[in-house]
Amino acid sequence: FLLDAGIAYPVLAGYPWDSGDQEYVLVNNKCQCVTVTSKFVPSKENPGEEILERNIRILVPLKARENISDPMSPLRTTFVYRMTELCKKCDPVEIELDGEIYQAQQSTSCDEPETCYTYNRDKCYTTTFPFLYRGETKNVQAVLTPASCYAS
Repeated sequence: FLLDAGIAYPVLAGYPWDSGDQEYVLVNNKCQCVTVTSKFVPSKENPGEEILERNIRILVPLKARENISDPMSPLRTTFVYRMTELCKKCDPVEIELDGEIYQAQQSTSCDEPETCYTYNRDKCYTTTFPFLYRGETKNVQAVLTPASCYAS
């Protein structure tokens, strides 16, 4: 965070993409399959100067459903990517202002649900489906991402 007249501004920082590389990951959104990296490269117009290059990698899941928790929902045909949503940081962080510690959130739109185009492997997804057993139909809950639902 940068501090200016008592106002905290978030600074977008990343981590190295590769240990020997100068490319930094700014966004790694597994929910929407997007990775944004940046690195300084020599300018083509002025080789003695470096410019910041950003790379945006989007993997489009071809068999994604409108509702990823419902295998019967129609295939998704529209994918929307907004940098402001991809870069938002909703986990609160502690900052110190005038010797006091405050909890700060780096985004204002964290209450809105995130649209996921694929499963977040850290989250457990389930669905309910009708199951016919001995002539009786019961609604049964099924796990869609077993690795994240059951501890190993």
